[in-house]
Amino acid sequence: MPLTPLDIHNKEFTRGFRGYDEDEVNEFLDQIIKDFELLLREKKELEEKYSQLTDRLGHFTNIEETLNKSIVIAQEAGEEVKRNSQKEAKLIVKEAEKNADRIVNEALGKARRIAFDIEDLKKQSKVFRTRFKMLIEAQLDLIENDDWDELLDYEKDATDFISVKDEENESRSVSSSRS
Repeated sequence: MPLTPLDIHNKEFTRGFRGYDEDEVNEFLDQIIKDFELLLREKKELEEKYSQLTDRLGHFTNIEETLNKSIVIAQEAGEEVKRNSQKEAKLIVKEAEKNADRIVNEALGKARRIAFDIEDLKKQSKVFRTRFKMLIEAQLDLIENDDWDELLDYEKDATDFISVKDEENESRSVSSSRS
């Protein structure tokens, strides 16, 4: 058990015949008591300071652990966001590619239909041209036909038609009166 200043103060030495000078020993003991009390106070202060620093160190250690955990969580969250962003980007690219393929396919389909329509129109125009040419040739044949000359040479008087018409009317009236 360590000595206390009180132990030093209360210490009694046995007296011998020609021993140490009592005042000198008491003065020395008083000086030891003062120094020992000072050392004990310093020790106590250092222990308190050590305790405070240990508490603060524990606090900062907790903060450090919390920060480390937060950093790890933030890194994991960042990685998750990055993975999700990459997945979303891939989906957007796939969707854009699908849309582009669809648009290209639709355009190709329209181009094919237009090409078929053009071919069909070409065929129809050839048929129309051929028919129109045949019609014009037929009309030219009619114009160049000798029948026109016969018509112009044909001499019939309109009065002949009137007398023929009167005869037809008479024959009809006679037939109707007989009935």
